[in-house]
Amino acid sequence: MLHLRVTVPSARATALVEALAGHPGVAHLAHLRDASTVPSGDVLLCDVARESADEVVEWLQAQGAHRDGAITVSPIGTVISDAAGAAERRVPGHGSDAVVWEELEGRAREDATLTASLLVLMAVATMIAGAGILLDSPILVIGAMVVGPEYGPLGALCVAAVRRRWGGAATAAGTLGAAVVVGVVSTWLLTLAVRAAGIGPEGYRVTDRELTAFISRPDGLAVVVALLAGVAGMLALTEARSGTMVGVLVSVTTIPAIANIGVAAAHGATEEMLGAAAQLGLNFAGLVAAGTATLVVQSRLTTDGLPRTRPRPGDRPRP
Repeated sequence: MLHLRVTVPSARATALVEALAGHPGVAHLAHLRDASTVPSGDVLLCDVARESADEVVEWLQAQGAHRDGAITVSPIGTVISDAAGAAERRVPGHGSDAVVWEELEGRAREDATLTASLLVLMAVATMIAGAGILLDSPILVIGAMVVGPEYGPLGALCVAAVRRRWGGAATAAGTLGAAVVVGVVSTWLLTLAVRAAGIGPEGYRVTDRELTAFISRPDGLAVVVALLAGVAGMLALTEARSGTMVGVLVSVTTIPAIANIGVAAAHGATEEMLGAAAQLGLNFAGLVAAGTATLVVQSRLTTDGLPRTRPRPGDRPRP
């Protein structure tokens, strides 16, 4: 279930209350008259089955509730209610598979924003991965993959592409590009500092790195893994499964590849640098392609594949 809070002018509140009360996926409806000061009006509160939340929110937007008021959607941890259970049974589908597009787009906008914390996390993650490559330590490389924040803008790029928000797609791509540049430069500077201080390995040869040499040696299996991770990553994003997202982050070598570009550049190893860049490109392409395709399928299932209760012209008004 999701909790819905709607602020509307008092003159329009009664019609919305009647419509919401008639929707099978709505429970626990409350009408607070003159409860809002800015903007002035009434406040409507209700719980909505996740399967029908996107439909209800779109209907409220069609009524202009967001123009002279506000629509707020928030998750509910636990609901103990027969009415809530009945509402979930009355609507088609399953809550864990439902996509609430407004919620997903809001999260995507946040993930696509270029922030100082994202760049710091990217620098830290790639420097840890760079140390792991120099020491041939898979443990450090895996730790860096978990820290890396790169899937946020990648997922946002998929969402923006499917929803045709081209401005958002450009923002996500720009954020991802800036993060990659910061990661490469940070690792390059760290490698130069380590070499100058004499605390790192004397040489940089792929033959000396049996456990991490794969990072700059892309193959067909890397493409398969990127595609599978793209599917899992988008499902984790739409269903907010944090555990699955961690698995996705440690499945693809985006952070290690970015780090390897910086390390190889510091050692003048052009072949290694190009190999890591190819690995990075394959990972990005696989993640975006599979993530976008997964989201397209989800949009078809949640929009066209299930019966909808949205009103048609001439029907009695109800969401």
